[in-house]
Amino acid sequence: MLTLQQIKSNPAEVVERLAIKGFDGKEAIDKVLALDEQRRLLQLDNDNKAAELNRIAASIGSLMKEGKREEAEQAKSQVAGLKEAQRTIAQQLAETEQEQHNLLVTIPNLPCAMVPRGTSAADNVVEKTGGPMPELGEDALPHWDLAKKYNLIDFDLGVKITGAGFPVYMGKGARLQRALIQFFLDEANKAGYLEIEPPYVVNAASGYGTGQLPDKEGQMYHCQVDDLYLIPTAEVPVTNIYRDVILREEELPKKNCAYSACFRREAGSYGKDVRGLNRLHQFDKVEIVRIERPEDSYAALEEMKDHVQGLLDKLGLPWHILRLCGGDMSFTSAITFDFEVWSGAQKRWLEVSSVSNFETYQANRLKCRYRGADKKTKLCHTLNGSALALPRIMAALLENNQTPEGIVVPECLRRYTGFDIID
Repeated sequence: MLTLQQIKSNPAEVVERLAIKGFDGKEAIDKVLALDEQRRLLQLDNDNKAAELNRIAASIGSLMKEGKREEAEQAKSQVAGLKEAQRTIAQQLAETEQEQHNLLVTIPNLPCAMVPRGTSAADNVVEKTGGPMPELGEDALPHWDLAKKYNLIDFDLGVKITGAGFPVYMGKGARLQRALIQFFLDEANKAGYLEIEPPYVVNAASGYGTGQLPDKEGQMYHCQVDDLYLIPTAEVPVTNIYRDVILREEELPKKNCAYSACFRREAGSYGKDVRGLNRLHQFDKVEIVRIERPEDSYAALEEMKDHVQGLLDKLGLPWHILRLCGGDMSFTSAITFDFEVWSGAQKRWLEVSSVSNFETYQANRLKCRYRGADKKTKLCHTLNGSALALPRIMAALLENNQTPEGIVVPECLRRYTGFDIID
């Protein structure tokens, strides 16, 4: 969440930047500032009463020694009254601070200066394009037909076992899936990321720390009896490793990667965009997460983008990078770059990765800090990215690499699959 210092330093600029995300923040920001003034006055009143209480309490002994019993009793009565008043102020302070906190968590992160204005995906900016475009005939099959033809993925069986959006990978389809996971993890390891195997369920505090709660609870699977949530991405458990942690400056950066299954309700999704692997309730993904000093985070963001681009180049997929406009960004992000690959048979771009810098927004919720050489604690910057999400990568690989002889496996995956072609 935003820090009070961010808001108080220039509230008009905060409101203006929030508008880039389509969020009308004036009322909320004004309320936060009013509550902060109320909190300050309550604290001042409490401090004054504490000073008065100490002064009177110190005088009671002297009054008793001087035989001024009646005045001493009056002083004791004043002390009791001041203590009761302090209890009332403490309750008012707690209520004010909670109200302010509840309001702060409803305010999205500020977009950074590089974020373009816009209201929807149509306003995103294409930053860069690369990779060879496939040359497919008019009879090219979409991946769901290829999956059926070569017995790679059974969507109907997934419906039988669980429901729509839970495919069953079989035979060479399962091996190709496993090959992609291992390839992505090995590449992350080469790039200096420490592998983590995280839990797939998290508590509410973890969901709150990375910003899924209270903003996206409707999109998460909730185990109500235990009050636990199935993770929508490994970002949640991995970033929460650093919740309530004060790192030493020399420990930074922290670079972690993790494979996990991801679970998303995707409420309201329908139509052609959800066919086959295009949109699932359960899917596999390798995530990269970084904890950085603020002055290093944007260089780290470029490194992460280069890492994702390198994976797509090695897979031989056509890609482009989008710089998301304010209206298409997530609640928690300061800037996001989406990677999309070209799906040859569907003739459309499919998102396979989002790489984001959250600046101090998540760190403030997590209380993720570091201690510098000056011994002062400062908020870290957090970043994460998909490297990569598997379903649409699988879709593009199957479609773009289809030939009359079968589906050609990219060379970088063959040592993991044990086969060169799916036939």
